[in-house]
Amino acid sequence: MSGRECGACPIEGRREFLRAAASLLATFAGLGASPAVAEALAIRPGSALRVRGGNATYPIPDADGAMIDRQEQVILVRFDGNLYAFNLSCPHQNTALKWEAKDQRFQCPKHKSRYQPDGTFISGRATRGMDRLAIRRAGETVVVDVDVMFEEDKDPAGWAAAKVTL
Repeated sequence: MSGRECGACPIEGRREFLRAAASLLATFAGLGASPAVAEALAIRPGSALRVRGGNATYPIPDADGAMIDRQEQVILVRFDGNLYAFNLSCPHQNTALKWEAKDQRFQCPKHKSRYQPDGTFISGRATRGMDRLAIRRAGETVVVDVDVMFEEDKDPAGWAAAKVTL
């Protein structure tokens, strides 16, 4: 057999395959994202099922992705077996965060701070991760308390615990 077993395959052998795989992994490491982000996260607008006081109730998403509720200023993200609720604003200067689909991350359009889907800070002018909101499971829904926010630098334990494991 020659080095190219499949005429349609652009990779000519094990060494070239390993180089391509290493390059792909390095790309994900450079983005600060896990290989699980390789499948594009679906981002969609949405709204709470109900709002009572400072509590907004949302359905639990069926798959990894994010829902942005501009009315309540909440980003709800299902990622890597966890569900997170974030404040819509960048922690640097309160500009609404945007999803950068090509890079699979959140980004502040004002000063270019970047965040992983779990809110972890990657780079930019911000000095901490995205602000997480208190979240708890209630049957087939989650309740987000929009009045209770955890800042990674001021309450690292609260920030780390502000998630629902699915």
